Amino acid sequence: MVVIWDTTCPFCKRHNAHLDKLYRISNAQKIRILSVALDTDEAAVRRYMASNNFSFPVSLNGAALRQRLTQRRVIPMTCTIDKQGRLLQAIPGEMFEEDVMELALALSR
Repeated sequence: MVVIWDTTCPFCKRHNAHLDKLYRISNAQKIRILSVALDTDEAAVRRYMASNNFSFPVSLNGAALRQRLTQRRVIPMTCTIDKQGRLLQAIPGEMFEEDVMELALALSR
Protein backbone atom coordinates (compact mmCIF):
# COMPACT_ATOMS: atom_id res chain seq x y z
CA MET A 1 0.00 0.00 0.00
CA VAL A 2 1.34 3.41 -0.98
CA VAL A 3 -0.29 6.56 0.38
CA ILE A 4 0.54 9.92 -1.16
CA TRP A 5 -0.01 12.97 1.04
CA ASP A 6 1.16 16.44 2.10
CA THR A 7 1.80 17.98 5.51
CA THR A 8 -0.53 20.91 4.80
CA CYS A 9 -3.55 18.75 3.91
CA PRO A 10 -6.10 18.38 6.77
CA PHE A 11 -7.71 15.39 5.05
CA CYS A 12 -4.31 13.73 4.87
CA LYS A 13 -3.77 14.20 8.59
CA ARG A 14 -6.95 12.31 9.45
CA HIS A 15 -6.20 9.66 6.82
CA ASN A 16 -2.64 9.30 8.13
CA ALA A 17 -3.99 8.61 11.62
CA HIS A 18 -5.76 5.54 10.19
CA LEU A 19 -2.65 4.60 8.23
CA ASP A 20 -0.55 4.82 11.38
CA LYS A 21 -2.97 2.59 13.27
CA LEU A 22 -2.80 0.07 10.43
CA TYR A 23 1.00 0.25 10.40
CA ARG A 24 1.21 -0.39 14.14
CA ILE A 25 -1.03 -3.49 13.99
CA SER A 26 0.13 -4.88 10.62
CA ASN A 27 3.38 -6.46 11.79
CA ALA A 28 1.81 -9.91 11.65
CA GLN A 29 0.02 -9.28 8.35
CA LYS A 30 1.44 -9.75 4.89
CA ILE A 31 1.23 -6.10 3.94
CA ARG A 32 3.81 -3.38 3.41
CA ILE A 33 3.02 0.28 3.85
CA LEU A 34 4.88 3.22 2.38
CA SER A 35 3.75 6.80 2.60
CA VAL A 36 4.99 9.41 0.18
CA ALA A 37 5.02 13.04 1.28
CA LEU A 38 4.85 15.47 -1.59
CA ASP A 39 6.72 17.99 0.55
CA THR A 40 10.32 18.81 -0.28
CA ASP A 41 11.23 20.12 3.20
CA GLU A 42 12.56 17.14 5.16
CA ALA A 43 12.52 19.05 8.46
CA ALA A 44 8.83 19.94 8.01
CA VAL A 45 7.96 16.30 7.37
CA ARG A 46 9.96 15.18 10.42
CA ARG A 47 8.15 17.76 12.59
CA TYR A 48 4.78 16.66 11.19
CA MET A 49 5.51 12.99 11.88
CA ALA A 50 6.77 13.72 15.41
CA SER A 51 3.99 16.12 16.36
CA ASN A 52 1.36 13.58 15.27
CA ASN A 53 3.24 10.62 16.77
CA PHE A 54 3.15 8.82 13.40
CA SER A 55 5.57 5.93 12.94
CA PHE A 56 4.83 4.63 9.44
CA PRO A 57 7.63 4.86 6.85
CA VAL A 58 7.71 7.98 4.72
CA SER A 59 9.54 8.98 1.58
CA LEU A 60 9.94 12.60 0.52
CA ASN A 61 9.15 14.50 -2.64
CA GLY A 62 7.23 11.71 -4.30
CA ALA A 63 6.10 13.58 -7.40
CA ALA A 64 7.83 11.10 -9.72
CA LEU A 65 6.33 8.07 -7.96
CA ARG A 66 2.90 9.69 -7.98
CA GLN A 67 3.15 10.20 -11.75
CA ARG A 68 3.99 6.51 -12.20
CA LEU A 69 1.03 5.40 -10.10
CA THR A 70 -1.72 7.80 -11.16
CA GLN A 71 -2.37 10.97 -13.09
CA ARG A 72 -4.90 12.11 -10.49
CA ARG A 73 -3.76 14.97 -8.30
CA VAL A 74 -6.07 14.29 -5.34
CA ILE A 75 -4.50 13.85 -1.90
CA PRO A 76 -4.49 11.73 0.03
CA MET A 77 -4.21 9.05 -2.63
CA THR A 78 -4.11 5.42 -1.53
CA CYS A 79 -2.65 3.01 -4.07
CA THR A 80 -2.68 -0.74 -3.74
CA ILE A 81 0.02 -2.72 -5.48
CA ASP A 82 0.25 -6.48 -5.85
CA LYS A 83 3.31 -8.64 -5.13
CA GLN A 84 4.40 -8.35 -8.75
CA GLY A 85 4.45 -4.54 -8.50
CA ARG A 86 1.28 -3.97 -10.53
CA LEU A 87 -1.08 -1.18 -9.54
CA LEU A 88 -4.37 -2.69 -8.45
CA GLN A 89 -6.22 0.51 -7.62
CA ALA A 90 -5.75 4.18 -6.85
CA ILE A 91 -8.29 5.42 -4.32
CA PRO A 92 -8.58 9.22 -4.16
CA GLY A 93 -9.41 11.12 -0.99
CA GLU A 94 -9.67 10.53 2.71
CA MET A 95 -10.91 7.13 3.82
CA PHE A 96 -12.70 6.08 6.99
CA GLU A 97 -10.69 3.97 9.41
CA GLU A 98 -12.89 0.95 8.70
CA ASP A 99 -12.23 1.25 4.98
CA VAL A 100 -8.46 1.44 5.47
CA MET A 101 -8.56 -1.66 7.68
CA GLU A 102 -10.78 -3.56 5.20
CA LEU A 103 -8.48 -2.66 2.34
CA ALA A 104 -5.50 -3.93 4.30
CA LEU A 105 -7.31 -7.15 5.10
CA ALA A 106 -8.07 -7.70 1.44
CA LEU A 107 -4.42 -7.06 0.52
CA SER A 108 -3.11 -9.51 3.11
CA ARG A 109 -4.95 -12.44 1.56
